[in-house]
Amino acid sequence: MTVSHDVLLVGGGGAGLRAAIAIAEANPRLRVAVVSKVYPMRSHTVSAEGGAAGAIAADDSLDEHAYDTVSGSDWLCDQDAVEAFVDEAPRELLQLEHWGCPWSREPDGHVAVRAFGGMKKMRTWFAADKTGFHMLHTLFQTSLKYDEVVRYDEWFVTKLLVDDGRVHGVVAVDLMTGRVETITAKAVILCTGGCGKVFPFTTNASISTGDGMALAYRAGAPLKDMEFVQYHPTGLPFTGILITEAARAEGGWMLNKDGYRYLQDYDLGTPSPTPVLRSMELGPRDRLSQAFVHEVEKGRVTDSPWGPIVHLDLRHLGQQLIDTKLPFVRELCLKYENIDPVTELIPVRPVVHYMMGGVHTDIDGATPIGGLYAAGEVACVSINGANRLGSNSLPECLVFGARAGRAAAEYAATAGDPPAAIEAQAADEVRRLERDLLHKTDGHEQVSVIREEMQQTVEDSAGIFRTGEALAKGVDTLRELQQRFGHVAVADTSRTFNTELVAALELENMLDVAECIVQSGLWREESRGAHQRTDFPARDDERYLAHSLIHRNPDESSRLDSLPVTITRWPPGERTYGK
Repeated sequence: MTVSHDVLLVGGGGAGLRAAIAIAEANPRLRVAVVSKVYPMRSHTVSAEGGAAGAIAADDSLDEHAYDTVSGSDWLCDQDAVEAFVDEAPRELLQLEHWGCPWSREPDGHVAVRAFGGMKKMRTWFAADKTGFHMLHTLFQTSLKYDEVVRYDEWFVTKLLVDDGRVHGVVAVDLMTGRVETITAKAVILCTGGCGKVFPFTTNASISTGDGMALAYRAGAPLKDMEFVQYHPTGLPFTGILITEAARAEGGWMLNKDGYRYLQDYDLGTPSPTPVLRSMELGPRDRLSQAFVHEVEKGRVTDSPWGPIVHLDLRHLGQQLIDTKLPFVRELCLKYENIDPVTELIPVRPVVHYMMGGVHTDIDGATPIGGLYAAGEVACVSINGANRLGSNSLPECLVFGARAGRAAAEYAATAGDPPAAIEAQAADEVRRLERDLLHKTDGHEQVSVIREEMQQTVEDSAGIFRTGEALAKGVDTLRELQQRFGHVAVADTSRTFNTELVAALELENMLDVAECIVQSGLWREESRGAHQRTDFPARDDERYLAHSLIHRNPDESSRLDSLPVTITRWPPGERTYGK
């Protein structure tokens, strides 16, 4: 069965819904569809806690936001994209206000802003500590007023249909019935989020399996800067659940096993109007995570059943402030750790949080494949470079979701109908799903076993600190795991909500993404931002002031090349954070 739309969005989170609204506003005649493997309000955007950056304070400016982003990225971002981003972010956040997002307010009625890591000014809008939840609700409710937006909830896209360098739709599985359908479209926008589940310990939801990255990669679009993986310094040790940076923005302290605020020993303190010993907790995430490793090496951490930990101390903030500005932090601690941050220390450790890399796009979200766009964490514009500043990701979804939506609407308005050739591609994909997964006769490998080995391999080879030897070993192991995946058996052949089939499809995607991460890390022989090579400890602008691009070859091997970084106003400088 085949259904047709003008523009198809894969992913129903913040970027996807913002893009859908932008398309409906730009051209109401276009038929728009949102395909999501979960109900939109279960998209991972809902988990974002701390806030969204946009310069509105009287003592702030667009240039300052731009410079903080550029320097925080270790000069690997594209500065034209950053300038567009900081200019449009406040307007997008104000638009959400008009649509009903309940931003927290100052007593005089102005939108409240808080400090965030790596930013010299207070510019992070917030809705208590459930910012993503309220943003996603606002976008979802706004999308409902557009009749031209059709949703396919709980559908899993398995293939992009590409012919003669242009995308023409997707093949997707309706998870409720198991039916496999072709959905044609004149333009497709990938908004599937990140790939944290490639690692064993992550703040990401279980749905963050790099689906959009793998779809684009297999279709012929390169992935950019995949070596840059952000660890967040404060995850709960057992679950990986995020304790938001807002907890430190409100004055929380990081303590080692001796009760010492160890960050004062490192070059981390972001210049700030706040007192020095408070600002050091708001250093960039990459450097705070690296400082944790150094504390482990010094033996100044506490052992736990889930590895070494330090503590986050909020006790001095008092119950009133915690209940007013950090209620979700208290709720998470009570429910998942059985501790009360009003009176007890919170155990934390670094945890994989965000991918700076993703599908290579231009400033309007366009990939090198005609009609294919990407926005949000799945994409790499790049505004994040080697390290994303906290609170830039939510406005990134809004700004580039809207940009991609408008660009896709313009493209679809003049694009022709899909060629007959894609029907053969779709039929091949149906046969592959049946033959290689659902009814495989010689399968003997288990999804869970390969997944666990993949996660440990990526952690061991591409963690906070890396070496060429470990990365090369990781590449070899991942290639072996990809071969073993060819012998995976899906024991459940039922059609209704076949979670084993979904797990197999997700693992196939994660294996491709994992190889891209490790291969790209092996290529970059320098240390920059979140990519720290102990065998190449210095930043090397002469050789590596460039984006990595990894392509999939027809024989399923990969190749790497590079793309110059766009410098507009801020030449590379030393990335320092004075105490």
